[in-house]
Amino acid sequence: MLTTRLAQVSKTILPILLGTAIYAFGLLYFIIPNKLMEGGVTGITILLKYAFSISPSLSTLILNIPLFLLGWKVLGSRQIVFTGIGIGSLTFFLWLFEQMIKKGWIVPFATEHDYILASLYAGVTLGAGLGLVFRFGGTTGGSDIIARICNRKYGWSMGQVILALDVLIIGISLLYIKKEQILYTLVAVFIASKVIDFIQEGAYSAKAFTIISDHAPEIADLITKDMDRGVTLIPAVGAYSKQAKHMAYCVVARQEIRRLTLIAKSVDPRAFIIINDVHDVHGEGFRED
Repeated sequence: MLTTRLAQVSKTILPILLGTAIYAFGLLYFIIPNKLMEGGVTGITILLKYAFSISPSLSTLILNIPLFLLGWKVLGSRQIVFTGIGIGSLTFFLWLFEQMIKKGWIVPFATEHDYILASLYAGVTLGAGLGLVFRFGGTTGGSDIIARICNRKYGWSMGQVILALDVLIIGISLLYIKKEQILYTLVAVFIASKVIDFIQEGAYSAKAFTIISDHAPEIADLITKDMDRGVTLIPAVGAYSKQAKHMAYCVVARQEIRRLTLIAKSVDPRAFIIINDVHDVHGEGFRED
């Protein structure tokens, strides 16, 4: 039983570790050598590198510790544990690649002319890393924690909070880097978003789950408790069995797809799950008009 549990945990943690390694490599190999930018708290660490030559691994750890502790207090340990793994592994891999660059084992890709190539590869690398992290239920901390807290406390849309932070940080970066670099950064951000969507197996920011099960109420209760997401129970009747049952309907963010699936299967391994693309979501936890 313990061996099975460890195997299940490792299948989640190892992809998160790989994702943060790819993300850290992209930052140090493509972004920083070419004076490009990134949004959120990672963008702050890059600004500190440009302005004061502070190590990104050090600033990532220092900036995320208070956010992690605040998130632990507000959101609870169950929601924040994989974020802690993401923060810790990102800090480690940033430090590891910094040491490898200092020793000359890795030579960053720096260019003075072909910035479009640098931004394209940066976008692919960062998107691949974050896509893996999100797909397996993790985050790299930073603005994601802030967005979750704002959503819980004030009902603000997570997407809008993250976007506002990204715009703010990239705007401040104009004081330290050329505006041309900002434009190339936008190319990298666009490519990264598309790669994240590709890895997440969906082109949209949310997914709708329809779960048909004899244990739908129990699944709905667990989703509400563990994920803080609203669930609607819809009465239904089996066409073959003629037995009354319920369907659970829930809309979640793209990084929560795997988590919700695992919750449903943990209650009822025979649950019938339908996942649909959602083009636009209005309401609590998403877009608020």
